[in-house]
Amino acid sequence: MEIIERDPAGEKDLTPARGDATLLFQIRDASVVRGGKTILHVGDFELAEGEHVALLGPNGAGKSTFIQLLTREVFPLWREEPPVRFRGQERPRLEDIKRTLGIVSSTMHDQVRVHLPVIDIVTGGLFGTLGLPLRGEVSARDRALATDALERLGIASLAPRDVMTLSTGQVRRVLVARELVRDPQVLIFDEPCTGLDPEGMYHVRQTMGTLAAEGRSVVLVTHYPEDIVPAIGRVLLIKNAEVFADGPKEALLTSEVMSDLFDVPLVVGESCGWYSLRGAY
Repeated sequence: MEIIERDPAGEKDLTPARGDATLLFQIRDASVVRGGKTILHVGDFELAEGEHVALLGPNGAGKSTFIQLLTREVFPLWREEPPVRFRGQERPRLEDIKRTLGIVSSTMHDQVRVHLPVIDIVTGGLFGTLGLPLRGEVSARDRALATDALERLGIASLAPRDVMTLSTGQVRRVLVARELVRDPQVLIFDEPCTGLDPEGMYHVRQTMGTLAAEGRSVVLVTHYPEDIVPAIGRVLLIKNAEVFADGPKEALLTSEVMSDLFDVPLVVGESCGWYSLRGAY
């Protein structure tokens, strides 16, 4: 595989592939069209098992649509050779994809408007329910899995708390535990730090690092380089419904590239593997 990086001048730089790791997703010449308008086109993308990537770009660029291609919430234009493959399968079963992926987003937070203990919220992740299922038994093993998920994220003390009494950052981490309880191989974080204060951001970013260290793939969707934890070494830049660049973050998280991506003058800083972005006023 070759990674194609497109610089602001439009020149292409081909760099070596990421080895022979088993591919999780492959996208080839996929176009998503709505109302006669292409809202996303992906020419060539591959994600290996255990690999981490951050999707970065302006509002409306197509980042969420890209994720929906992976989760099969949207479908590309039909082609004789299916544009999106999952673990080499041209027509994978939706249940296999759902079993593999865990998704955490700021919008999920709006659904947590129930007075239930945290342990019930997390256990519900095993059944796809918000809280315990109305039918069927919840076993001691189910409870143990939920407790383990909370412990691995360092929030076991929240288990008996009413979820409505938690801070925004705490609820966001509970939602991560709710996904983690199913043991997914991939965690997708869609704007996970939206609406959080600095403490909440710190803990959510720390959580992403913890999951990456466990060998799970972390896929992050964000507007801000500050959300890209050091474990994520690859960035995919999306602009105007196209993949603008795809490559190592050291090469792409620069003032020049970020300014071109967002069409405003920006300055990128780096410290100990963390990146920051500010306006060049």
